[in-house]
Amino acid sequence: MTPAMRVEVNGEAQEIPDGATVADLLAHLGVSDGPVAVERNAIIVPRAQHGSTELAEGDSLEVVQFVGGG
Repeated sequence: MTPAMRVEVNGEAQEIPDGATVADLLAHLGVSDGPVAVERNAIIVPRAQHGSTELAEGDSLEVVQFVGGG
């Protein structure tokens, strides 16, 4: 079994593998690479850093996916 850590995403507890990055979290959540904003512990994570920003136990994240329409 892979060691896991708990983070909070949009107010809900999630369990993800240790060492997961923001990009890994987005894939776990099924969020596409389309327009998305991620805030980690009240700080925006630039899109260019999604693959290199490792998450830690207890992180609080807000994930917002933009949807177009009319």
